[in-house]
Amino acid sequence: MDISITLLLAVVIAFVIAFLFSMFGQGGGSVYSPVLILLGYAVLLSISTSLVLNLITSLSAGYIFYRNKMIDFKASFLFVPGIVVGAFAGGFLAKYVNTTILLWLFVFLLVGLGARMVYTYWEKGKVEEKPKSLSTAMHALIVLFSLGVGLISGLLGVGGGVLIVPFMTYVCKYPTKMAAGSSHLIISFSALAGIIGHATSHRLDIPLIVATGIVVLIGGILGARTSMRVKPKMIKAGLGLIMWGLAAMLLVKLL
Repeated sequence: MDISITLLLAVVIAFVIAFLFSMFGQGGGSVYSPVLILLGYAVLLSISTSLVLNLITSLSAGYIFYRNKMIDFKASFLFVPGIVVGAFAGGFLAKYVNTTILLWLFVFLLVGLGARMVYTYWEKGKVEEKPKSLSTAMHALIVLFSLGVGLISGLLGVGGGVLIVPFMTYVCKYPTKMAAGSSHLIISFSALAGIIGHATSHRLDIPLIVATGIVVLIGGILGARTSMRVKPKMIKAGLGLIMWGLAAMLLVKLL
């Protein structure tokens, strides 16, 4: 495929991903990386670019959530130390992990996360009330969880929102939209740490980052604004099916 056509496709798809995923407190990293790989970009380059796009999406969408008072800063910063350490380590170590292993990890990740998003279509609603406080045991669990999410983030270019939002919602018992807003703040730290980790071991593709970064900035803002007015069950289930489709395409590439 011609380089200019490939870049144009990457730009269009990046906008759509940013718009849809920012609605749910997610940077879209679980989809950016596989899409770039399937378009023919190198695996490590796709992962590092995905982290930059995650950072842009999270900052732009996070600002909208902040203006609507849907970010719990105190809870969010509990995730930061673990996720920063994990993301930097994952970004640094990605160069030393076999490319085939990374692709298989993507397949498993997409299948699992796709199932989680499809399942939301049948989930019953729950009372949306912010918890008054978090126990010491919950603090420790958050640190361990964020360390693991950070490592996955750095290795695969995944912001971590697809894991953080369900964790905050079902384990920490936060309202869905507040979990989504807080997730954007947390993701911005993990993405930045992952980018630094990647930059220490290999080059970033600046032209690709600039071209896709601009549309991701716009898509993130529009998606976050839309999230204030929609019930996302059906869209999330649809995105889950898309994840399964991407997993199947990566599987074909591997086999």
